[in-house]
Amino acid sequence: MTRPLRIGNASGFYGDRFDAVRDMLTGGPLDVLTGDYLAELTMLILGRSRLKDPKRGYASTFLRQLEESLGLAHERGVKIVTNAGGLNPAGLADAVRELAERTGVPVRVAHVEGDGRPVPEGHLTANAYLGGAGIAACLRAGADIVVTGRVTDAALVAGPAAAHFGWGPDAHDALAGAVVAGHVLECGTQATGGNYAFFGDHDVRRPGFPLAEIHEDGSSVITKHEGTGGVVDIGTVTAQLLYETAGARYAGPDVTARLDTARLTQDGPDRVRIDGVRGEAPPPTLKVGLNRLGGWRNEVVFVLTGLDIEAKSRLVRDQFADALDRAGSKPAEVRWELARTDRADAGTEETASALLRLVVRDPDADAVGRAVSGAAVELALGSYPGFHVTAPPGKGAPYGVFEAAYVPAGEVEHVAVLPDGSRETVPAAGPYRELAEVAEPALPEPLPAGPTRTVPLGYVAGARSGDKGGDANVGVWVRTDEAWRWLAHELTVERFRELLPETAGLTVVRHVLPGLRALNFVVRGLLGEGVAAQARFDPQAKAVGEWLRSRHVPVPVQLLDETEVTA
Repeated sequence: MTRPLRIGNASGFYGDRFDAVRDMLTGGPLDVLTGDYLAELTMLILGRSRLKDPKRGYASTFLRQLEESLGLAHERGVKIVTNAGGLNPAGLADAVRELAERTGVPVRVAHVEGDGRPVPEGHLTANAYLGGAGIAACLRAGADIVVTGRVTDAALVAGPAAAHFGWGPDAHDALAGAVVAGHVLECGTQATGGNYAFFGDHDVRRPGFPLAEIHEDGSSVITKHEGTGGVVDIGTVTAQLLYETAGARYAGPDVTARLDTARLTQDGPDRVRIDGVRGEAPPPTLKVGLNRLGGWRNEVVFVLTGLDIEAKSRLVRDQFADALDRAGSKPAEVRWELARTDRADAGTEETASALLRLVVRDPDADAVGRAVSGAAVELALGSYPGFHVTAPPGKGAPYGVFEAAYVPAGEVEHVAVLPDGSRETVPAAGPYRELAEVAEPALPEPLPAGPTRTVPLGYVAGARSGDKGGDANVGVWVRTDEAWRWLAHELTVERFRELLPETAGLTVVRHVLPGLRALNFVVRGLLGEGVAAQARFDPQAKAVGEWLRSRHVPVPVQLLDETEVTA
């Protein structure tokens, strides 16, 4: 039997902790170190970077991290796999070779390409989400460092696992297990206590980055280097499994993983075993991410202090509307949001203040520029008492729009450029299986009727939320079978809408995952045109789950501890 493969993660996004690469290489044994630098917003940022310099278009932070860590990786025999190549994996691979030559570190560099698609008119980027087979081909050819462009986040783990264990494209269960492990690792410290609903239970001031011990059958143990901060337990792994997912079928280019088959067990301190994951043939299409500039936006935040907050808000809105009418340049979209952060009889000026946020958007830069900033500035001495803003109004900035399209997998040429420069075409993963929703599983028996207390949902449930284009997902889970018997019946779609009024009028789909004691809600269109468009206060839906946990619901007293019952 082939020994387990120990894969670590050192980046969950472009801008993550800089010293994580060094920390992961020096913190304990590893076979492979991965780094995820790409997101929908990142591709737009890299697209604008490439407009300024065609030689760029990759995550330059990775190169700077490698300057201080390339020798360490070579000495320890750790292979590095990263999607930091972004829109220019060949360019980053060349830069890594130049770095290796300059530092005298003999490493073999390969890269994966083929994700770039014809860019439609008016767009900046178009990239298909590739799987891990190209990464596997590079590693089998002896690469020490593999640079990719747009692959799925989980492919950074599935590819090395397939190379190590010799899995073919039909090893669906094993590949699915690796994909699930990759999904847990991809966001870095979110798997080790970062952004965790029950953060107060642990010391998560500086969580260590996660790693997975992957076995030949695809099962894995999620853990972290000994002595690093944070925690790995069933809750932190469950939270990350639910992040940016939807139903029971988690589809990718290599395999469709069945999240409803995953079993989580605590395997010792800071060790969670994932096994039982079943896999199915992947769908016949690949997702293509399209980014374009959607127009221009500007923002002004007015500070309203003390008494008459609502009246002050009405005054500035009326004055602003009049100013725009006089200028004859009203933006296409004008949105106001009053955040009542103020308190009565407050002890500090800041806690006596509310924030009135104005966001304007328009295809024309001039419509959100001087006309808007001028209107805001000109109110300074002639508006509500105590007038001031959080920052001087600017001239506006461009915003982006993310769109998803799908192409037949066979139309995308997936190529591994090996360390010797030869090119290996990676065959498509077929045969394929069309995606379909699974039948909704049976719900557990409800708890017997009994006394309840109205408390925040978060007293008994954890949540994690995120974005996929213009949609948001909110995963909600509980930690005991009794709480699951209550949650599965209490948190219906109708109840979810009632607790989160911003979802009214939007399509909300509930997915039931009994093995995780979890419900996953997908809210279509909550984020408008996606994170880059910044159409919403929380454009990535990062805190929607925490908003839900703060809402009050009647909870059976038997599920609450004594302090919560008497609070």
